[in-house]
Amino acid sequence: MTDQTDTPQPFASTVEPDASSLSATAMVNFNHPRIQAFVAEHGKGGDERERAVALYYAVRDSFKYDPYRIDLTEHGMSASKVLKQGAGWCVTKATLLTAACRALGIPSRLGFADVRNHLSTQRMRELMQTDVFIWHGYSEIWLNGAWRKATPAFNLGLCDKFGLLPLDFDGVNDSVYHAFDRVGQRHMEYLNYHGSFADVPLQRMITDFDQVYKGMVHGQSDLKEADFEADVSKEPEAFPLRR
Repeated sequence: MTDQTDTPQPFASTVEPDASSLSATAMVNFNHPRIQAFVAEHGKGGDERERAVALYYAVRDSFKYDPYRIDLTEHGMSASKVLKQGAGWCVTKATLLTAACRALGIPSRLGFADVRNHLSTQRMRELMQTDVFIWHGYSEIWLNGAWRKATPAFNLGLCDKFGLLPLDFDGVNDSVYHAFDRVGQRHMEYLNYHGSFADVPLQRMITDFDQVYKGMVHGQSDLKEADFEADVSKEPEAFPLRR
């Protein structure tokens, strides 16, 4: 794991963009050739809003959501790693969207919150011992004079398969998780906001993960060998639309 000591500090919620919201970092590594190629292919539109929206959908749907492949190293958390493995979890997919926007000169940053996530599996519940997901990540993009939240985690295929309402983004309204799924069952509850950051606050996340998820950070071998969607498919009571 990284021995990063210079942990990023959160911005005030109303702060306007500064140089950090356009800078490349080890994790928001938009100068990587894979990201440059991805942005050249998908970051198209008549203005910044259209380009940011196009990037949002490309990140949301081109990469599967997979919380079983968490690698809490700088390389494992980098935007380019999502492109390499074709999948990511909420933080890494948000990091990719943030990096892609910065590559086009659109100020962007990362936001974090603790959520109660009802899209879980028996394997995750046993390992985590809670349904609270700390440090859930999303992007914040500066468009038309304001920060707009964008959450590209759950790909459309996953939503269709498990009866979830997909999150859309228009570059005007915040895109945050729905409280309920398509049949009115609880889906997501926001419990606490950590703030907005120019980079992934990795060391702080590792410390909190170690405290909240006893042994999960260092003992993920069972998760890494498992199939998230296959495990979710074994949860019929939670996802009745699948039947």
